[in-house]
Amino acid sequence: MNQIVKIPSRENQNACIRVIPGHFATNHSHINYYVDMTIMKSRQSEAQAAAEVLASKYSATHYIDTIITMDGCEMIAAYLAEDLTRVGVLSLNQHKSMYVISPEVNQGGQLLFRDNLQSMVRDKHCLLLVATATTGHTVERAIECVNYYGGQMEGVAAIFSAQKEVCGIPVQSLFYEEDLAGYRTYDFTECPLCARNIKIDAIVNAYGYSRL
Repeated sequence: MNQIVKIPSRENQNACIRVIPGHFATNHSHINYYVDMTIMKSRQSEAQAAAEVLASKYSATHYIDTIITMDGCEMIAAYLAEDLTRVGVLSLNQHKSMYVISPEVNQGGQLLFRDNLQSMVRDKHCLLLVATATTGHTVERAIECVNYYGGQMEGVAAIFSAQKEVCGIPVQSLFYEEDLAGYRTYDFTECPLCARNIKIDAIVNAYGYSRL
């Protein structure tokens, strides 16, 4: 793999992503940078820093009952819930508790909530937290899932997003395309790297990469 470049958030230097340039394939596209969030999702200090930044974007403006998290962001989601409910923070959720749940993904790739979790979505104000929103397809599926189970989507939060809006809902992110100089995403049928016969370095998703 190529050299790893560490990029701190402009809003909190303790929240960092690691970026690897190359040729990578996701489920929906080809990209020229792999954004590695393993440390941020696994290390307490970085997860807490990321949550603080995201909480500042919602605490004074959105009422949230449930954080729906995907892509292994449970630690960040827990700190986010804590920040959004903390006494003394200008928040619509002061003195309240908050649910943090993840949808199940079946063999067909559909998202679902089992009976024991549906009450945490139905008639609840929901915030979706994902690691990446590259094409927006995964976020679209998650929004459809929340709507199906009767939840009200209040916002979409991401660690890295190439989308500013999905299904009419703004995406609030720690990092955007402009934070990664030269970042590009391509439809796999129109990838210029493939056209130049540049080998794919790895198959990647929000959980990691598998070298080829």
